[in-house]
Amino acid sequence: MNVRERFQRVMNFKPVDTLPAMEWICWWDKTLARWHDEGLPKDLSREDVLRHFSMDVHEWIWLSPRGNITRPDGKTRSEGVIDTEADYDNLVAPVLARGPVIDRDRLKRIADMHAKGDVVVWLQLDGFFWYPREIFGVERHLYAFFDQPVLMKRMNDDLCRYNAACLNIVLEYLTPDVMTFAEDLSYNSGPMLSREQFDEFIAPCYHRIIPLAKTRGIIPMVDTDGDVTSVVPWFIDAGIEGCLPLERMAGVDVAKLRHDHPSWRMIGGFDKTVMHRGEDAIRTEFERLLPVMRSGGYIPTTDHQTPPDVSVEMFRCYTRLLREYCAKAAI
Repeated sequence: MNVRERFQRVMNFKPVDTLPAMEWICWWDKTLARWHDEGLPKDLSREDVLRHFSMDVHEWIWLSPRGNITRPDGKTRSEGVIDTEADYDNLVAPVLARGPVIDRDRLKRIADMHAKGDVVVWLQLDGFFWYPREIFGVERHLYAFFDQPVLMKRMNDDLCRYNAACLNIVLEYLTPDVMTFAEDLSYNSGPMLSREQFDEFIAPCYHRIIPLAKTRGIIPMVDTDGDVTSVVPWFIDAGIEGCLPLERMAGVDVAKLRHDHPSWRMIGGFDKTVMHRGEDAIRTEFERLLPVMRSGGYIPTTDHQTPPDVSVEMFRCYTRLLREYCAKAAI
């Protein structure tokens, strides 16, 4: 089997010779800087770093309008882009109206590798909690559910059209294996909005985009940090079929999620905070995850990004054990 076949079979709860050995969201920039100091070649792409450590490779295509939106001078990311609806009209709406700017040559290169089974393709789109937060700013966004609901729905309506255009362009070249919405709507104490707000502002947008993906066999998932335990039923009702990165330090228990939601797909879940502690600690963490790995529909990776306290030597240890347990899980 090649990596694409393994990924597809695991995520559809079918047997494989070994689980894909993947590092999904990869590493912090400070981690990479440390590894460069410890001898990792500096001219490697993200995918080449994965190959350097003998890991399976995925191509990550994140299509977001935010890179083309000009942030006013003096505004930090947490303060967002706009203060008024007029700002939205001037700074944001025109960018979405112009539609996506996509590197089609890159799509062609990825499509060639994907057709051979050499890579998994992950398409990521801005989600309908994440995107308004980036535009409003963190605090104003939470107030906007009450103070500016019409504008927020307008933002997400514009984003729906943009995301659909992105998906349709990608589908001209290839069919991604998985599509995620970047949301980050939970922290370590649970969701930052109510079920009622989710159903009013978020779910209708999923219902517009997800059917477009499912008709091509793309697995729709959500990329959301923090404790997602209580919101998984919300996502399921909205058509989402899985999530990542399943942060252990936020209290996420992948075994409980598997028990409560047998068909829920999962990526992540390995507690990154044990990686620097040595082989015994890493092995203990894999033993914790092994029953879920054997249940199907789950690919173990670090539960966000490998932190900078992990040396090159220790990451090699981690990847060696990851491959060992991915093989054990297929037995």
